[in-house]
Amino acid sequence: MFSYESLGAGYNVCISQVHRFGTDAFLLANFAGARHKDKVADLCSGNGIIALLLSRDYQPAGIYAVEIQETAYTQLEKSIEASPDEAKKIIPIRSDLKEWTAPEKLDLITCNPPYKADGAGIRNDSEASVIARHETACTIYDVCECAARSLKYGGRLCICNRPERLADVIEAMRKNKIEPKRLRTVHKDKSSEPWLILVEGRLGGSPFMRIEKPLLIKGENGESYSEEMKRIYRLYEFERQDLEEK
Repeated sequence: MFSYESLGAGYNVCISQVHRFGTDAFLLANFAGARHKDKVADLCSGNGIIALLLSRDYQPAGIYAVEIQETAYTQLEKSIEASPDEAKKIIPIRSDLKEWTAPEKLDLITCNPPYKADGAGIRNDSEASVIARHETACTIYDVCECAARSLKYGGRLCICNRPERLADVIEAMRKNKIEPKRLRTVHKDKSSEPWLILVEGRLGGSPFMRIEKPLLIKGENGESYSEEMKRIYRLYEFERQDLEEK
């Protein structure tokens, strides 16, 4: 039922047919970053992929990984167990984020939320897949409300979503006094439209948003990955083939 995939540096993530991970997890972890002193939470954590990447690359002071689904939570626990001691700073929390508040004020919250509004698109037969992809268990507004409760003043919320949800993301952030400060679009190549957006907001921030240069997945000479993507994937340390989108 479960298997493991190496993330390098001794980190291993537990995957299943339903709870896997894709390119967007790597992109969000890289976009968010963290400092050693940061106290972090990852909402909609799934099997813990983003929490593991943050632990591997930035080693923050602590990470709360919040997940509502039982099977995903089991995988999250297994991922922590199968990774180095540094990963033990990840605290798995099985909770509905609509009801959860961090026990301390946080510097950073990440979230790879369900992308599709409830009722939009064709649903997968699997209930777990529906919860992961559609806003049935939580919405972008719920994510921002949870972040507003748990972030310290000036703390950051970093999320990814589909480009068509940008207006919803900005509205949800501002309704919760989280000001959008950074936006980056992700493209397959320089001639294609974006398929993902990365947005950072700051609790109590002043209005001003920086739009960063587009992130390209493919290289300019037909290479599978651009130099930036090679760095994000850490392909110089381990090889990962057939990365999927969520």
